[in-house]
Amino acid sequence: MESRQRRREKLIVTLIVLAIVAMFAFFLKDIMVPFIRMQMAHDVDGATKLLQEKGLQGFLSVALIEALQMVVIFIPAEFIQISSGLSYPFPLALILCDLGVGLGATIIFALVRLFHVKSTAYERTRKNIDRISANTRDRNAVFLLYLLFFMPLIPFGAICYYGSGSKLKYRKYILTVMTGAIPSIIVSNLMGAAGTAFLKNALPLWLLVLIIVALAALLFVLIWFFIKRFVFKGTEETPDSPVYALTLALARIWQGKPRHLTIDEKLIHDVQPPYILLSNHESFSDFNYISRLSYPRNPSYLVNELYCTRPILKHLAKGGGFVSKRLFTPDMHSAMGILRMIRRGYPVVIFPEGRLSPDGRSNPIVEGASFYRKLKVDLVLVRITGAYFSKPKWRKRKYRTNVNLKVERVIKKEELEAMSDLEVEEAIRESLYTDANETLIDTYPQKDKAEGLDGLLYRCPDCGNLYSTKGRGNTFFCTKCGARHKLNDRYLFEDDGKTSSIADFYDAIKALEAPELDTFELRTKVKTKIYGENGGPIHWEDGECTLNCREFGYHSSKEDFRIPMDDLPALAYSCNEEFELYHNNELHYFYPVENRQQVCRWALLVDMLAERRQRNKGETE
Repeated sequence: MESRQRRREKLIVTLIVLAIVAMFAFFLKDIMVPFIRMQMAHDVDGATKLLQEKGLQGFLSVALIEALQMVVIFIPAEFIQISSGLSYPFPLALILCDLGVGLGATIIFALVRLFHVKSTAYERTRKNIDRISANTRDRNAVFLLYLLFFMPLIPFGAICYYGSGSKLKYRKYILTVMTGAIPSIIVSNLMGAAGTAFLKNALPLWLLVLIIVALAALLFVLIWFFIKRFVFKGTEETPDSPVYALTLALARIWQGKPRHLTIDEKLIHDVQPPYILLSNHESFSDFNYISRLSYPRNPSYLVNELYCTRPILKHLAKGGGFVSKRLFTPDMHSAMGILRMIRRGYPVVIFPEGRLSPDGRSNPIVEGASFYRKLKVDLVLVRITGAYFSKPKWRKRKYRTNVNLKVERVIKKEELEAMSDLEVEEAIRESLYTDANETLIDTYPQKDKAEGLDGLLYRCPDCGNLYSTKGRGNTFFCTKCGARHKLNDRYLFEDDGKTSSIADFYDAIKALEAPELDTFELRTKVKTKIYGENGGPIHWEDGECTLNCREFGYHSSKEDFRIPMDDLPALAYSCNEEFELYHNNELHYFYPVENRQQVCRWALLVDMLAERRQRNKGETE
């Protein structure tokens, strides 16, 4: 029965398409060929005169030529839109062009859905769309179509071929296409009308440009209002919102793609939301890689509160349903945010290390097993490898590298409930731990691999001298003892037939610091940048930081506080720049006045003290 109905639908569509083709071939045969020739020759004046002379046939030709150019794809639609704007009053030109878009979109929909036709022209432009549309589905497919209509160099026809290949129903598809094309049509029509005024010297060039830019901005705002008000109504402040899709698209454009991303996600295919997804944290682009998994439903992300409270970013974070977290600070707000998303049925992505890896090995995992078990959802564990050397913490420049992403384990909620907190923590550590040198999947021929490395390896592993190390080109050296070490294409130091990794040198520095772990006293003058609570004002002040095995201290003309070392699990930092922490719900960035190479030492000593506390805790349990 279904196959008979399917054949009937195909027959009807075939007859309609044949009728349109006959109209092209017979009724408008004296318009179509001349017009296309004029288009290829960029003869706008000739095309305009042709349309004006043909009367009703000229009206029909605008719609049919617009449709033809969409189906063929590689013929730009702007020519007919500008010509119609020159030939007819603006409202009529807009209606004719949009009807043509609807007709072309309908033909493409039928060709793709019923006849499974593939366009070679579309396949050639598809990579540009795929770069933007990875993992877009359901409601966000509508938003993506609107977004694509504002993208340069992507033909309307290619957008329609993409939309027809999605799961959108025809009514939503055609409404999206015909409204999404309006801004471009209006701008092109007005360019034609304004161009006429400009050619007649009735309009100065600067005013012509200003009008076009202003109209494009206004139309973008109107379309954005339309899709928020009618298409995405009820999705505010969730991962189904257009703000979420826009944020994700902008992040992907900004961060770019790796050279090659390999995803092994078969274990996640049978997992139903909501669930918690945990991943290791090798690079700042991990968010980008994780977003490319095939989620059954768009996930929310737990992100640094700083990105959720600053101008513009705070609106994107709130509108997109992102959950904020204060780094290494007890925070009930983040726990409630995660719970809220879980209750609404969304997965939540968390990077439990809470910071980037300094030396390529995973940081200690922030304990959270008890919280995950109380949520009573599945736990998905994902490991990223190959991302660390793309842009390590200590280097400013980024390289495109091969990256692997694998779903290592799924712990079902029933299994999770039966496990102890210690068993859950061990499962997380085992699944997420990585060592960049042991999981190397690429080679690195660049000539500046050691640039900035002195921000991490602040102490010479050969002579033990502080702050005498430098990284230049591929060479790491000490200005005190003259020791030199060169990185090869696998980020290994080669010395006298012996190889060492950056992590090996980092361990050597830890060994030099260990004897002084109970006696060190650090003190430095700082310029302090303080971010006000909940997006409050930013202000600067001069102060002094101190650190010993008992506490971290800060003193300025406005503040004086101490944080016991037991309450400081880690000290976040940026190499050769600053270290940071929260106090009274305000984020403090401390920039040493002298010798910023020392910030890594402050963070490493805090890490070593935390590791010792953890070992002592394990021995007593």
